[in-house]
Amino acid sequence: MPKNLLSIMNEHMSEFSKGQRLIANFIAEHYDKAAFMTASKLGTTVGVSESTVVRFATELGYDGYPKMQKAMQEMIRDKLTSVQRIDVTKNRIADGSVLEAVLNSDIEKIRRTIEETSKEDFKEAVNAISNARTIYIFAVRSSAALASFLGYYYSLIFENVKIISNFGETEIYEKLFRISSEDVMIGISFPRYSNAAIKAMTFAQRRGAKTIAVTDSMASPLVEMSDCVLIAKSDMASVVDSLVAPLSMINALIVATVINKGNDVKNTFGLLENIWKEYEVYQNDKEGESG
Repeated sequence: MPKNLLSIMNEHMSEFSKGQRLIANFIAEHYDKAAFMTASKLGTTVGVSESTVVRFATELGYDGYPKMQKAMQEMIRDKLTSVQRIDVTKNRIADGSVLEAVLNSDIEKIRRTIEETSKEDFKEAVNAISNARTIYIFAVRSSAALASFLGYYYSLIFENVKIISNFGETEIYEKLFRISSEDVMIGISFPRYSNAAIKAMTFAQRRGAKTIAVTDSMASPLVEMSDCVLIAKSDMASVVDSLVAPLSMINALIVATVINKGNDVKNTFGLLENIWKEYEVYQNDKEGESG
């Protein structure tokens, strides 16, 4: 199995100078940003010279900085295999600091999500969702949990919501074949990107539906077939990807939609509260009991 850039850096970490260690740490945490930086920009960002960056790439075995940059871009599109993630995690996170490292990494991802997602695309997405005849939500594999969460709340707010996840390819198109320009398709996918999500978003776009991508980077293959792109950082060189920032993005979509729909949603939830109380859905709805 060919070694990825993170594995190569980990193998050489003990040999790095102070400046090289700064470069390695930045790439490990922000390779999606570093992948599109010039050597000069990367050097300025971490506080070293351009020549230090170029030598760093050469010492790792790359034929110049552009080759290392290409390796970073390939990591964005293909991500790491599960086995590679385990190897990288062992080297980057010591046993005693796992909790702190993971939580701090999640905090950083939310911060970067705030910085990088388009406020204009977010507003446009909320308006499209609010006015759609049918809302389709597509996600598979680990992202299916996000589709389920979004679909649960949207099903309370809207009459026609379809969640498409973990189906065979034929079933996917059977679920989508009625999609049209009156509808919205929300596609959720993160590295390693799902081919099914790419095909489903392409199908929806060709049928004229408004397409909204919830993904991790402008390098994501979903961007090409999306009218609105909502960036939510998920990358973590570990056994699993972090879904904290994507879930926060979905929470923001739900809240913004509720505000956008105004009294319609307020009336809907008023009716739901009466039903929940009548059928004792929640424990404190039972007579004589409190919170």
